[in-house]
Amino acid sequence: MSSPIPVLPVIMAGGSGTRLWPLSRAGFPKQFLVLSGDDSLFQQAAQRLAGLAADDIAVAPLVVVGNAEHRFLTLEQLREIGHEPTAVLLEPSGRNTAPALTLGALQALEGGVDPVLVVTPADQTVADGAAFTAALQSAVRAATEGAIVILGITPDRPETGYGYIRAEACADGLHKVARFVEKPDEETARRYLAEGDYTWNSGMFVLRASTWMKALDKFRPDIAATTRAAWAVRQHDACFVRPGKAEFAHVPSESVDYAVMEQCPGSEFDIRMVALDAGWNDLGAWDAVWQAGTKDAAGNTTTGDVMLEDTRNTLVHATSRLVSTVGLSNIVVVETPDAVLVADRSRSQDVKRIVNRLTEKGRGEHTLHRKVHRPWGWYDSIDNGGRFQVKRIMVHPGASLSLQMHHHRAEHWIVVTGTAEVTCGDKKVLLTENQSTYIPLGEVHRLANPGKVELEIIEVQSGSYLGEDDIVRFEDTYGRTS
Repeated sequence: MSSPIPVLPVIMAGGSGTRLWPLSRAGFPKQFLVLSGDDSLFQQAAQRLAGLAADDIAVAPLVVVGNAEHRFLTLEQLREIGHEPTAVLLEPSGRNTAPALTLGALQALEGGVDPVLVVTPADQTVADGAAFTAALQSAVRAATEGAIVILGITPDRPETGYGYIRAEACADGLHKVARFVEKPDEETARRYLAEGDYTWNSGMFVLRASTWMKALDKFRPDIAATTRAAWAVRQHDACFVRPGKAEFAHVPSESVDYAVMEQCPGSEFDIRMVALDAGWNDLGAWDAVWQAGTKDAAGNTTTGDVMLEDTRNTLVHATSRLVSTVGLSNIVVVETPDAVLVADRSRSQDVKRIVNRLTEKGRGEHTLHRKVHRPWGWYDSIDNGGRFQVKRIMVHPGASLSLQMHHHRAEHWIVVTGTAEVTCGDKKVLLTENQSTYIPLGEVHRLANPGKVELEIIEVQSGSYLGEDDIVRFEDTYGRTS
């Protein structure tokens, strides 16, 4: 019996998900949100890929390519589902999907093996896991012979938000790709649906690592050369791999489709399409979340504390309070503690315009939620004024914040639950429930949880400047300097 085909799953987990604002933020983007089922989109992607193993297919622990800012969030979500990655490749800056896939290919080729890469975005949903697995296994077997295989989604409506693939009919399920086409207008999309030989471009690719590098060298040698240069000076930190920051800044920003895939038809590269009919959805905007959601008799999808009256075909997502609607149709309502979105469902692609305006005005609502996750736990900014700010802080058992000081603020800490180990200057004390302490301005301090249960405190900050950048770190378990 021949050896199993080596497969390396690669999840591209970058991106900010601006069209799913206000739930998706730059610091906590959509791939890490729970929008369907009990797990985040990223966790669902990892679990689907782990299911590819078969008698003739050996699946290695996955590789994640993502933003350095999200590295601890990535590891925490993998830990929650019991996955240990081969590596987490940290892009110093966003350069689109072609450089991200190149980093994954270079990592794959490190051990002298040339595995088949199964590459998927982190922000999709699939209803029929068995159909998904069967389609990808078919793609893997074709890719081991040198083909580039893309999964094409069987369309069920004239969608204008996706790119399309036109493929030739075949008997074995491996359709030869004739061409890629851009997002069409509605009339063209209806024609594609009627003709029947078009599928949606899923953004999922299956190919050998060496095949990707060969194609990239041919079609975009500039991306290949600059990414190799950044990879050559990479640094390792546990499972994190950091390409050279200065070198990566010279990598051109380009998508996999534009860089390589659209150049392949008619070239020496054999590019194929496997059709996937598995209840797939790319949750790129709130209308897609409504499409994928469980609906009531009136076509409404709801999450959280919601009360509807005479409302139809509407999505309501409540995070922190009761949200009620009366007399709405085809609307999106999304509530978070610090922002509310109300939009026509057909215009949900335009939410990114609001995010752009927030950025232009220097507002923070597009960057972080009120509740901010950190490697040690989280904090929730529950109130603030001109010279004060109040936070709830939760610290995981055994975790600690950095040894730090502030130039512009003092802090009062009150323990709500658990045990706090407080370092303040040259003193170290243990505090339990209902006990408190004071951290003077300019004093070196640290908060740690030495116990077995979560530590929660209330922190009251007071001073002339309360920004998160007023932190001088002296020691940090997580490798942060600012």
